[in-house]
Amino acid sequence: MVEAIRVHNLRKVFHRRGAPPVTAVDGLSFDVPRGHIFGLLGPNGAGKTTTLRVLTTLIRPTSGSATVAGVDVLRDPLAVRRRIVVVTQESAAEIFLSVRDNLLTFARFHGLRGPALRTRVDEVMDQFGLTSEASRKAMDLSGGYRRRIQVAKTLLVDTPVVFLDEFSTGMDPILKRSVMDLLRAETQRGRTIVLTTQILSEAEALCDDILIINHGREIARGDVATIKALSATHNASLEDVFVELMQQPPGEAS
Repeated sequence: MVEAIRVHNLRKVFHRRGAPPVTAVDGLSFDVPRGHIFGLLGPNGAGKTTTLRVLTTLIRPTSGSATVAGVDVLRDPLAVRRRIVVVTQESAAEIFLSVRDNLLTFARFHGLRGPALRTRVDEVMDQFGLTSEASRKAMDLSGGYRRRIQVAKTLLVDTPVVFLDEFSTGMDPILKRSVMDLLRAETQRGRTIVLTTQILSEAEALCDDILIINHGREIARGDVATIKALSATHNASLEDVFVELMQQPPGEAS
């Protein structure tokens, strides 16, 4: 199977003047097959966001290597950026633009043109419950609606890899379920989705493969059934297993 992402022995150490260095990512290695939803999970400070920032070319690793859609993140970061779309925890909606213009502008930045573009934007607004707010400026909308704008952008651009950092923040349960269905449909078309979430029921429902990390290191890896089998408790949820793993002394999890 073709790998959408390959990470080998990735390390990232932050050096701060007058303070000891901080190792945010400590020797991570993993592959993500094409067409999978991959969950990168861990507690706050585990190294998830740093790993995503390396893979999305926002920061350089201290050592190790990584490729996204077959492109090395160090050798050709611009080519990587052409192959990905990213939803971060922070809202990236242009607050002075209307909802429709947010989506149109984003699509044009990614090279989309022609009469079909407005039709596609209208379709995506309908999918995300944004049609009634199409003419309103993002600055006048709630944080939940701004989040909808940001996630809606992922469906406008047909990149092979999508990174979602806490994608459901501010979404009501009905919209979140609809978006989860849309994400599954995207992987059936061959897109690869990497997500982080603190809502472990989302990961349990969505992910084909999960990597749990802590202190920048791998704690557990596998599909949902494999991760849940690590618990001694019968019928444990993914959240139950996660809590158990985080309570184990360093080096005892597997």
